Formats: sequence, C-alpha cells, structure tokens
Amino acid sequence: MTTFPTQGTAAAADAVAELTDGYHLVVDALKLNGVRTIYGVVGIPITDVARVAQASGIRYIGFRHESDAGHAAAAAGFLTKRPGICITVSAPGFLNGLVALANATTNCFPMVQISGSSERHIVDLARGDYEELDQLAAAKPFAKAAYRVNRVEDIGRGIARAIRTAVSGRPGGVYLDIPAAVLGEVIDAEKGGASLRRVIDPSPRQLPAPEAVDRAIGLIARAQRPLVVLGKGAAYAQADKEIRAFIEATGLPFLPMSMAKGLLPDDHVQSVAKARSLALRRADVVLLVGARLNWLLGHGEAPQWNPDAQFIQVDIEPAELDSNQSIAAPLVGDIGSVMQALIERTKPDQIKAKAAWTQELAARSAHNAAKMAQRLDADPHPMQFYGALRAIRDVLHEHRHAYVINEGANALDFARNVIDMSVPRHRLDSGTWGVMGIGMGYAIAAAVESGAPVVAIEGDSAFGFSGMELETICRYRLPIVVVVLNNGGVYRGDGLNTVSTDPSPTTLMPQARHDRLIEAFGGRGYRVTTPAQLTIALTGALLSGRPAVIDCVIDPTDGTESGHLTHLNPTGVGQ
Repeated sequence: MTTFPTQGTAAAADAVAELTDGYHLVVDALKLNGVRTIYGVVGIPITDVARVAQASGIRYIGFRHESDAGHAAAAAGFLTKRPGICITVSAPGFLNGLVALANATTNCFPMVQISGSSERHIVDLARGDYEELDQLAAAKPFAKAAYRVNRVEDIGRGIARAIRTAVSGRPGGVYLDIPAAVLGEVIDAEKGGASLRRVIDPSPRQLPAPEAVDRAIGLIARAQRPLVVLGKGAAYAQADKEIRAFIEATGLPFLPMSMAKGLLPDDHVQSVAKARSLALRRADVVLLVGARLNWLLGHGEAPQWNPDAQFIQVDIEPAELDSNQSIAAPLVGDIGSVMQALIERTKPDQIKAKAAWTQELAARSAHNAAKMAQRLDADPHPMQFYGALRAIRDVLHEHRHAYVINEGANALDFARNVIDMSVPRHRLDSGTWGVMGIGMGYAIAAAVESGAPVVAIEGDSAFGFSGMELETICRYRLPIVVVVLNNGGVYRGDGLNTVSTDPSPTTLMPQARHDRLIEAFGGRGYRVTTPAQLTIALTGALLSGRPAVIDCVIDPTDGTESGHLTHLNPTGVGQ
C-alpha cells in the first residue's frame, strides 16, 4: 500500500494521517489478486494508473490503439486462465477497447477492461462533459457483465467482483467503470487497505453427475463411428493430460478445431484433421469437448453432418446445450473434471474404436495428405500461398515451441491446414467471430506472457488493422516475427474498377513494402519473393530473437473471395 503522510489540523498538530487514493487502490487490488501485467493506452484520466502500476512492480505494456491492447489482454486470459487486464481512457478509447471486450466474451476468454469515465452528475444530466458517455450502459450488451465503482472504498470490491465474474463458469469479458473523481479521491490508508479483497478460488471445479457420465459412456460404447471434436475451450481448460489419456485409452478418432491444435500433436495417429469432411459427415456419435455447434461447425446440420448423429457435449454452461442440436448426453462441468470422470468410470475395453471406421478415416486422410503434398510441392512463379506456407511450416518444425498467430481470409484458411502444431495453446487465430485485427495484440500477449518466440502469419489486409503496433513490438523488444502474405488486396490483388481510375474495393497498394515499416522503429525488415528466400529470412529472424517483418510477395491472382466463406456472401441483382 502506497501512502502519503499528511499533517493534521491545528487541534492535533502532532497527529499524522496516512492517506492513499483511488489510483493506488486500483493497483493494490490488482496486485493483491496476482495481476502481473496490464495492457492499455494511457490518457485522461487513467495515466497515473499505469505509472503507479509500474512503480509497484506490475508490468505495463502500452499500445498505440485500445482495441489492440484489449485483444492482448484477451489473449493473455486464454493463455493463462487468469483475466487479462486492459485499461483505457473514457468515451472513444473505451469504445475502441469494447471491440476487444466483446470479442473476448464471444470467444470465452477471461478479460477485464477498466476505463476511466467522466463525472456522473454531468453525464447523467447530459450536460456535455469532456468525453461524455454512459459507458456502463454501452458495455452491458457486449460483455459478460459490467459494473461501476462510485466510491473509492468500493474499488477493491469492484475489482474482486470483475475478476471472479470474468473467470468463473463460462469465462468472458467484464467491464469495470471507474469515474475520474473516484480515481483521484483520497481516503485514509488503513481504511483503503481494509477495503481490498483477494478472490479465493474464482473458478472452482464443477463435477459432472455420475449418471450423466455413465449415459455418455454407454452412448459412445454403442457407436459404430464415434468422433471426438476438441474446441478451443478444451485448450483453455489446460486439462491436457486428461484429454490425451481418454482419447488414447479408447482409441477414438479426434478432430481438433484450429485453436485446439496441439492438445495432441497434429501428426498423432488418431487425428482425423485431414479427413475432416468425411469424419463429420459419417460420425454417428460425437463427443464435443469445449466446442460449440455454432457456425464454425455448421450448426451440427446436414449435409455437413450425419443427420442421424447423436451428440455428447461437455460444457460448463448448461444454457449452451441444445442451442443448435439436441444433446443426447449432456455433461455439465469443467472439462478437466468431466474428462477425469470419463476415464475413471469407463470399464476396460468398454469403448473401443471399430477397425472399419478408423481404417476408413485413415484411408481418406492419406488420400487428402497426398493431394496437399502435391499443392505444397508445386513451385509456381510468382510465389503462391501454398509455397510460402510450406516454407513457414518447415522452419516451424525446427521451432516447435514458437507461438503461431494467424489471421486473414486465405492466409488463415490455408495456414490452419498446412501448419501443424505439437504444443497446446500455441496457436491463436481469428476465433469464433472470425474477426480481423487480432494479430498484433495476440502476438504481443503471447510474447509477453511466455517469453517465447512468436510468428504472426498475416494476410496483408488483416495486418493493416493493427500494423502500427510494430512500434510497440520494437519498443518492448519482443521476439515477434510478422510474416505478411502480400498479394496486394483484400482476398486478392487483381480487382478491377471499370468505371474510374480509383482502385477496386478489394485492391490495396501494389508493391507495398511492409518490411520498411518496422525498419522505421529499429526492427529488421525482409522482402522475399521465393520460398527459399522466405526460409532463410524466417530462420534468421527467429534465431536473432529480434522484432522483424517479412514482406512475402504473393501472386496477386492467388486467393479466393472471402476465403472458405464465399458461400456466406449474398447474391443480388447482377452478381
């Protein structure tokens, strides 16, 4: 607790009172709850929160845009299972951060956004204060919860409540509003210290009902074509040993969603990632572990899925069950406890994958792997996505503990099929919303939280959303290599405008030099036009441990409108 001695009144001149304020109480409350890093953008009225945090030993990572700081906090939450903390200024800064808070909530990442705000008595009468906005009301529809602290003695209570809410049950984003007057309010230090709270067991185990576990085991045991689908919730749960033990003990084929890659190595004999379409279309019983039947899994509907498939779903949130398909065997609880219960209650040889089914999947996997090998072995000029990704894949095989951040349209779709992962929670991408702009924030969080090297594989359009954070990467000397797959456009760079000299809506600047951007901040820039050059550049950049950008020039005609989501584009008159 930082305190300030203050001389007493004339009536008690010899008395000295120890005082503190809202800034120090915010930092003391965060530190009491184990917060080691804060991400944010400073300004009125929260600059001194960052200064006090630094002085207290909490690391402050300052960004160039609030949404990037928020994305970093969200990624930190995913990687650590502790709420990532983001601080922003009021009104516009708050709204910028709210984008990331909403995305964190959608992805079930624990995060707390703390924003300063204007005077309540002016805002509530709409008198026109500096950056006037009812931020609490604005945040509520987009966050798991939103709270406001109106008294300095409630700061400890508010932070404790925000932390517990963010991480308990289904994780998500929480907004905490602290008006400027509360941050600057002075209070007796002893009273302030007594008001702080340390959250105890914010995410307790939730055990599944034994009869629910037995029901699920019986359903899997009777299946002819069972399948396990691992979602990013399974990665977040850090129940790696339990998940692997159950899958390997039963021999069940498994399909990892993109951010669950590495829970078991992608080259594991039971992985059917290379036979995804067949596995979904033919499976008759599906165990969903930390995965939701949302748009990423076709809502569980035919023709993508077997219309007669029965679903077993592991989820900590009961309301998620039956949201798209009937769940024949709900397993409500935390993933670690559920998987442990499945292991303990499954009798020896009760579940055993049928040879005909595993052989069918293996044959399709081998067929698809051969087709992919042909694409990767091709060496067209100019370079295309597959050639570039083959080079990246081969380098990453020698750096298996590097984190991979991936966003874009084609850059994302191709990379998740080409880049294998062997370590859990080392791949982060656009996630449930499929948003662009997460790249630099996620990359910075991965580097800060782990200290490990990070490779961010970016489409040139996606990179543009957060490219200024190259300065942040260089300022903090983070071991991040950004590979920009540069085909000169949104989706492709060969769009045409037939009515004027303006570029087409999907055309970016031809021959852009992204490598020169990082050189302005002291990083290393590379420009490559062949897979061989990319191999040399990426290898060197990773070995150097320095910030780097590789501008990887791709054929402007390579790529597909909207990537794999072309079918979501509505077709109107004349289209």
